[in-house]
Amino acid sequence: MGQIFYTIFIYLYALGIRVAALWNPKAKRWVQGRREQEIPKSSNQGANTVWMHCASLGEFEQGRPLLEALKQRYPEMQIVLSFFSPSGYEVVKGDPLANRIVYLPMDSPVHARAFIDAIQPTLVLWVKYEFWFYYLDELRKRKIPLVLVSGIFRANQPFFAWYGSIWRKMLEAFTCFFVQNESSKQLLESLSVKQRVSVTGDTRFDRVIAIAEHAEPVPFIAQFCGQQSVIVAGSTWREDEIELSHFVKVHPEIKFIIAPHEIDDLHLEEIKKIFPHSIFYSELAATSGNPVIPAHVLIMNNMGMLSRVYQHADIAYVGGGFGKDGVHNVLEPAVYGKPVVFGPEYEKFDEAVGLLEAGAALSYGDPMGLENLLHDWLQDEKLREQTGKAAREFVYSKTGATQQILQYIQENRLLTN
Repeated sequence: MGQIFYTIFIYLYALGIRVAALWNPKAKRWVQGRREQEIPKSSNQGANTVWMHCASLGEFEQGRPLLEALKQRYPEMQIVLSFFSPSGYEVVKGDPLANRIVYLPMDSPVHARAFIDAIQPTLVLWVKYEFWFYYLDELRKRKIPLVLVSGIFRANQPFFAWYGSIWRKMLEAFTCFFVQNESSKQLLESLSVKQRVSVTGDTRFDRVIAIAEHAEPVPFIAQFCGQQSVIVAGSTWREDEIELSHFVKVHPEIKFIIAPHEIDDLHLEEIKKIFPHSIFYSELAATSGNPVIPAHVLIMNNMGMLSRVYQHADIAYVGGGFGKDGVHNVLEPAVYGKPVVFGPEYEKFDEAVGLLEAGAALSYGDPMGLENLLHDWLQDEKLREQTGKAAREFVYSKTGATQQILQYIQENRLLTN
């Protein structure tokens, strides 16, 4: 019965996206990308193939350290990278790390068999979450090793509900679970899973450290910032931008960099209205870093630069904390030793909770609270430095997940013919 309801849900979900594609740019890319792509047959000629599936860009950044470590250890292996969301695929599609980068076809028995037949994976890595029944069931039937990377489980998920039999069956496909925290391990063990469950932490810590240690300043942005105080607001949604608007308006002496989570034309137009004394990054670059208008707000209208932009900040604001999905990646600014602030929806993210407990971040619930804490940090350089130092130390204390997973793959010869 559960499988019937799941199949109906998948059908309605796909139908809903196709309808939304009539007016929603992201949904349109989702549909067109799958319609236009062809999954090429494997041409590995005896080499092992690792397939990593990521929901979106954040999960790819989470899984990337493991792919890089595997590629270094097994240079002959092939990498197939699949995404569900356009926001991941569009940014990563040209990355040379993978041999093939594709959209994951919508879940169905036919698609699952055809996709796995085409890529012929030796090892499959599933990052954090997103569980697709027919793909997982096909991997289970073929006894292909499947590893969950940086997984996180919560008691309110369907796996642990009375109606969750089909979800629990999905777990049977996995060879091993590498989870972020002890509570996830305990929840899995409450289901009496037979597979190994290891608490290894989050591979994102390894990733943000690697980015920060090789990051070069962005020349145009450095010129824009000059010698003034700088606040970088990353992965913002409309709610975040409205929260920031009054503080930005009354502080023209501070440089603000806004990097929205979505950069479609409509949202960019809205941001321009919220921050009238602003310039787009593309306009700034066209002037060789010297804005042609008296702008103290820079709007990043491109993707893929945020992790480097944070290094120019005195204070980092991370968006998403007013939406149901919660705050975005707080580790990207923390690794540079920047004090971090975000909205009230953060409880689902261990790294955000950890930063708060370490005295490396602050959360707020209303514009006045935000303005007060920003004012305190800007006026007290010693406090700002202490908070930033705590942030950097927290990130560096949590490394090692990648190496533990790599060691498991090696010891169990999952990539040895």
